[in-house]
Amino acid sequence: MKCTKEMVLLMHSYLDGDLQPGEEQRLKEHLRSCTACATHFHELKKTVAFLQYASHVTAPPSFTSVVMGAMPKEKKTARLRRWLHGHPLLTAASLFLLLTMGSVASSWGGQGAFSVSADEHVVIRDHMVIVPEGETVKGDIVVRNGSIRIEGTVDGDVTVIHGEKYMASAGRVTGEVEEINQVFEWIWYNIKERVSRALQSLE
Repeated sequence: MKCTKEMVLLMHSYLDGDLQPGEEQRLKEHLRSCTACATHFHELKKTVAFLQYASHVTAPPSFTSVVMGAMPKEKKTARLRRWLHGHPLLTAASLFLLLTMGSVASSWGGQGAFSVSADEHVVIRDHMVIVPEGETVKGDIVVRNGSIRIEGTVDGDVTVIHGEKYMASAGRVTGEVEEINQVFEWIWYNIKERVSRALQSLE
């Protein structure tokens, strides 16, 4: 159709019921003389009539469930990806915990060399740390891959990793005494240590 846009606008206004009497007369005269516009106008009227009819048609109650059932199922990976994007903080915390547990568990298997965190007022024989009677060690003692015998006083916590503690009758520890000989105890100990260091760095 090569007629002016004005005629097309008049057709739409007519179908919307917004046409003035003078404009309607012009449109009718044009349609009588222009076959292309008359054909186009007829198609427009058919479309409007169909839409008016279709507005009264309602879908059956099961229509939505049938259509949704026919659609391809969402892949589990796509569902997981969407959940991860929706919970970034929880995802980061879970990933951190998973990586921490993995690295800590692998370090447990390696065990490593003997070490002790205190060197004053203690006696070291092979892999045995001894706090002699009458001596006081101020601060925490951590013994790795060895044992400790406490005959004197430890003014702090005692932690033995891959070893054993022995308390003499005169021995005394003011803090907590902990033996770590299981991988889950090791993981929990490392998590507590990392959280404690993180909190200290914020102070």
